[in-house]
Amino acid sequence: MTMQDKQAWSGRFNEPVAELVKRYTASVDFDKRLALFDIQGSLAHAQMLAACEIISTQDLKDIQRGMAQIENEVLCGKFDWQLDLEDVHLNIEKRLTALVGDAGKRLHTGRSRNDQVATDVRLYLRHAIDELILLVNALQRSLLDLAQHHTHTIMPGFTHLQVAQPVSFAHHLMAYSRCLNVMPNALPTAVSVSIACAGAAALAGTSYPIKREYVAQLLDLTVFAKTHWMQCLIAISRLNLLPSALSS
Repeated sequence: MTMQDKQAWSGRFNEPVAELVKRYTASVDFDKRLALFDIQGSLAHAQMLAACEIISTQDLKDIQRGMAQIENEVLCGKFDWQLDLEDVHLNIEKRLTALVGDAGKRLHTGRSRNDQVATDVRLYLRHAIDELILLVNALQRSLLDLAQHHTHTIMPGFTHLQVAQPVSFAHHLMAYSRCLNVMPNALPTAVSVSIACAGAAALAGTSYPIKREYVAQLLDLTVFAKTHWMQCLIAISRLNLLPSALSS
């Protein structure tokens, strides 16, 4: 394998990348936690490409077969993470191509690394937020169970670090439970984490006839406008700064 085969961007250089630079620029040691979400997002993207007849049904089957093997390798701890491939996305892409050939290369049609990464992070955060809410709820139940056994356990209440009136230990515990009520509402589940960015590509979309709504539906995400620039045009047209045709 040549140096160009290993590195996604170093083909313009005549000398191999220094080991120090590899370690400094690589993110695979920590972003491999996105692996299952990268697979989930890629499978949805592949289904959309097949539905739009951009890739063949056979390509989709090959991609699904390859991704199933990669997912199993990740879950079993047998996936070979390579520092030379820099991040989780390129590691999975190279492994998929090794397993299914050109179908793996066609998976990246109609998307950039930008929206792929942004989609993966959103899926990861949504999952992590859901898990965090479950843990918070479990902690609240534990506090409630403990409080029920201490309704008559007396302790001093404090205000401004000074002893105030006597309270029960149950009262003290439920104060902490009440504080935890605000956490689910403070988590960004409804806005940024749940907005679909698939199809935004490197800047303002792609020329391929993709269906962002299809991917969003598969991933249970929300689609607002086709691209950020389209949202801007709509906003400007409403100010009568551009012809109204731009908002159509």
